Amino acid sequence: MGHWKDTSSLTPLRAAGFAISIALTVGAIFASQSAFAQSTPVSNSAIRSSNAPVTAAAEDESDIPEGPTAIPTAAESPTSGANAAPIAAGDQKPSDETTGAILDEDMIRLNTREAPLDERLPSRKPEPNPATEETPGIHIGTFVLRPTVTQSINAETQKDAGTKQTRAFLETDMHATLTSDWALHQLSVTTDGAWQKNVSGEGEEQPDFRIDGDLRLDLPEDTTAHIIGGYHFYREDTDDPNAIQNADQQSDVQEFSTGASIERDFGILRGSTGIDLVRTIYSDATLADGTTVSLSDRNETSGTIRGRIGYELSPALIPFVEANVGKTVYDQSVDSAGFRRSGDSYGAKVGVELDMGEKLRGEVGVGYETATFDDDRLSDIDTAVVDAQLLWSPLRGTDVNIGLLTSINPSTTSGESGYVSHALTTGITHQLRDNLTGTVLGGITYRDYPSDSPTSDETVYTTSAGLTWNINRYLDLTSTIGYELTSRKTSSDSEQWRAGVGLKLKR
Repeated sequence: MGHWKDTSSLTPLRAAGFAISIALTVGAIFASQSAFAQSTPVSNSAIRSSNAPVTAAAEDESDIPEGPTAIPTAAESPTSGANAAPIAAGDQKPSDETTGAILDEDMIRLNTREAPLDERLPSRKPEPNPATEETPGIHIGTFVLRPTVTQSINAETQKDAGTKQTRAFLETDMHATLTSDWALHQLSVTTDGAWQKNVSGEGEEQPDFRIDGDLRLDLPEDTTAHIIGGYHFYREDTDDPNAIQNADQQSDVQEFSTGASIERDFGILRGSTGIDLVRTIYSDATLADGTTVSLSDRNETSGTIRGRIGYELSPALIPFVEANVGKTVYDQSVDSAGFRRSGDSYGAKVGVELDMGEKLRGEVGVGYETATFDDDRLSDIDTAVVDAQLLWSPLRGTDVNIGLLTSINPSTTSGESGYVSHALTTGITHQLRDNLTGTVLGGITYRDYPSDSPTSDETVYTTSAGLTWNINRYLDLTSTIGYELTSRKTSSDSEQWRAGVGLKLKR
């Protein structure tokens, strides 16, 4: 029996060779994958070396472009772009030669920075209060009319030289503004009036009416012109130094005024000049027995020319110098007492304009003023001048108005040339609530007569307080109380009390 022979092709030698081939094949595969992975990331040296070719483990180096454009984009190699992002964000430093986008650190953070809570919340605006808003007015063509009518009932008590008068009266006050709505130029007209009617007691009624107009012309080269005109009707006060003593009704006075001015900016210099004319007419006064006293010798016309130059140190501070020349001519060259009262006036002052926004604005000036008369028997009047008009807001909702005024007032009393008036006025307005406003007014006026005058000096003190309740946009409830004292050195003092309550209708 013959022996079986192993004829299989898998001999030990062949098995060993087959195993070696498999090992070499697997090694070659892993080696090629490692070389491909090393060719994908871009090192910092490859970015900086823009002039050297970028080499990688690839089959054909001629297919790889030179310079910074060798950096693969996300569209060309998504895998390489995803892998390179962390490297660029964490390790890569910005370079002036880098043209690609460098990711911000915040773009790969999960807990990104958040804005403060106050910045994310919408800003809160105060709710509008219809009671305190300005009325829309009445549109008349290209004009807007805003009328206001106040009807009040008042009580008044006057004491003078041992006599006392008490009365209750109705008063109707009117205020209206008419303003144009033009693209260029502006016309504004303001009207104020007060009519009184006694319902009980005795006392003189005090009507008052005023209307003023201002046409502003906007001219080229920073030039502005104003043309003004006005009319004022009032009854002379019994405490006026020129009033007729023991008169049942004082004279009714009418004033007609007109004027023109022009202002221009010359860089840091500001110049203005103007002229004003005033015509005054007096009616007869009525005495207690019914007879009348003619006051036509007091009718006069006065004119003033003024000029001002200011230097702008800053928009908030403008020093200035101002001068004026005036002339007064009476209709009758000689009055009923035989005096020639026509004359001239001169004045000059220096000061500063202030404009610090809502907190403080106005002007302050000091100077000198004199008035002369054609009649040598009438003494000249001269005085130092201190004028100021300031608007101050120390707190939100609080406004303070401070005024100083020095003026020369010619007299028509026989033998009197006139007096100098020094007036200080203050007004404080405070918003107590959204719809409640309080007002306090005060003033002192000192009338200084020449040393050779038979009339003694006088001091007038005034004070008043009021409340205004805004019921709605169109209706207010008002209340006022006031006191006035006229103190005289050589004669008796006079006092006046007044109180009232009313309704104001606005449109």
